[in-house]
Amino acid sequence: MSGDLRVLNRQRTRSVDTRLLREILLHSLGETDFDLTIQLVDPAEMARLNEKHLGHTGSTDVITLDFANDPEAPPAGEIFICLADAIEQAREFRTTWQSELVRYAIHGILHLQGYDDLKPTARRKMKAIENRRLKALAAKFPLKRLEAKPGRAR
Repeated sequence: MSGDLRVLNRQRTRSVDTRLLREILLHSLGETDFDLTIQLVDPAEMARLNEKHLGHTGSTDVITLDFANDPEAPPAGEIFICLADAIEQAREFRTTWQSELVRYAIHGILHLQGYDDLKPTARRKMKAIENRRLKALAAKFPLKRLEAKPGRAR
């Protein structure tokens, strides 16, 4: 594998084990080439990014910026994830915030791999792939351990 993956925690809602998150996502990316940064941000930062890049008001769960100039090029980009939104969505869907966090990262990676969710058919296809990948990762990794213990926060 010849990829570069950076995971930055810029929020204070929850302590996150960024090393474990990086390990999970490297497994998800497999043997592909990539250049990727994942940033965990707070709602205010996400709202600013949402306005700047998408022209939308307010926070959102995940924003993917694709830096690849060629659809045939390896995935390259930046994925911003709002952990506060993941926590809220986890409550609504009766799951864990750790699972939602990984789901959002997978979602962003899928966008960088050329998937799109603008039309209902494409959205269903993308969601099915997202669900399969999340299930496989949850079977292999203890997602609940993404909540870093005091002193291990990153």
